[in-house]
Amino acid sequence: MRIIVPIKQVPESSNVKMDAESGTVIRSGSNAVVNPLDLYALEAALQMREQHGGSVTALSMGPPSAMKALREALAMGCDDACLVSDRKFGGSDTWATSYIISRAIAALGDFDLILCGERATDGDTAQVGPGIAAWLDLPLASYVSKVESLDAQKGTLLVERLIEEGYQRLSLCLPALLTVVKEIAEPRLPTLEGKKRSINTEIPILGSENMDLEPAYLGLRGSPTKVVKIMTPQVTRGGRVIEAGDDTPAAVGELIKYLKEKDLV
Repeated sequence: MRIIVPIKQVPESSNVKMDAESGTVIRSGSNAVVNPLDLYALEAALQMREQHGGSVTALSMGPPSAMKALREALAMGCDDACLVSDRKFGGSDTWATSYIISRAIAALGDFDLILCGERATDGDTAQVGPGIAAWLDLPLASYVSKVESLDAQKGTLLVERLIEEGYQRLSLCLPALLTVVKEIAEPRLPTLEGKKRSINTEIPILGSENMDLEPAYLGLRGSPTKVVKIMTPQVTRGGRVIEAGDDTPAAVGELIKYLKEKDLV
């Protein structure tokens, strides 16, 4: 059984900077980490491999610096990794990103399951995982909190997914794609042996010349969504403090008067 886990290298949440002109995240010169929510997908994949055998492949799309994220995945226990990198991919939105990753997965060959984190902490859209499933025409279960059963021979999977009303049980045919939530597993720490192996593991790079791609779907020009404007909200506090003290009715009257002055009631 082969499991593929797309991961993303993101800026630390306290160090996110945006390019006001292009509307994209500035990734150079910032401390970057593996998207924290992708770690749960990695752990779930590793546990499934331990139970059912097979292999786990980590895949990341980004600049050469994203190799660091892939080596962390290898140190956690992934069998191999692949970097999807090309200047033509720069500035891709979620639609273009999911398209490129889907073509990269197709180039890697046969697989049984794709596990994605719920969302990335820098974009916070939760669109790339479902987008990959759409491009590859795969059954999809989002917000999966538990894998109840897996039968690789029959090609079936039973999962429990988190919904607003509680939980939903869903059966899928393999190959399929799951996006997972934190409840799925507790990520393990990389081991010393894993770190040594990750340093010595060669990670191949897939570029535009290695995949069957439509040029019109790539990068900033191939992205249908555009960031028109970026601004930092200005918090202004020009309110009035009204203390009730021993005369609550008077304070309520003052509050109502103030709200009327502001045309709020």
